[in-house]
Amino acid sequence: MACPENIAEKDRYLTIEGPAEAGFRDKGSRFMAWAYPVCSEDEIREIVDFLRKKYYDATHICYAWRLGAEGEKYRANDDGEPSGTAGKPILGQMLSRNITNVLVAVVRYFGGTKLGVPGLINAYRVSAAEVLDKCTVVERTVDSVVTAEFSYLGMNEVMRVVKEMNPVVVSQDFDNLCRITLRIRQSLGETLRSKLSKIEGVSLKE
Repeated sequence: MACPENIAEKDRYLTIEGPAEAGFRDKGSRFMAWAYPVCSEDEIREIVDFLRKKYYDATHICYAWRLGAEGEKYRANDDGEPSGTAGKPILGQMLSRNITNVLVAVVRYFGGTKLGVPGLINAYRVSAAEVLDKCTVVERTVDSVVTAEFSYLGMNEVMRVVKEMNPVVVSQDFDNLCRITLRIRQSLGETLRSKLSKIEGVSLKE
């Protein structure tokens, strides 16, 4: 079932399918970049902490991330590099690709020659671009979860709505009192709830 474009846009977004790694060198400095699909700030903190422990001897570990279907939450961290020379160009690569729920971290080992502000901006930008170029971009949806309880007599009507709306069946238990949990994109959630609530004997659970 298609959604009006102005509604659908709000509950779908682009992200990366899985982690990736890339490297870049400039005037002796070594830059190692990683990209990760992420869902929460807690997950981001765990990854950054892991990188800090693993690369404890690195000169800098800079990163940027975006969260939310519209990328409404974001952060860029320069980790001691001159302000705006690391986190911002990393974030800029995510913005140019319109991807979200992504963390990109770049580990730098200083090579003895200063790169200057333009050089640093370029190095972090290229490092982020290299690793994101290795990622597969996928579309995801923001979903609603709907749980319904009903008697066995109401099963045919409930399953008719499930077939019509085609949500993902998360779990189902068909006994004397039946229970089904469904997941569907957010813009269709209210329609699914409305159709189910109109069936006699159906009780929707939060």
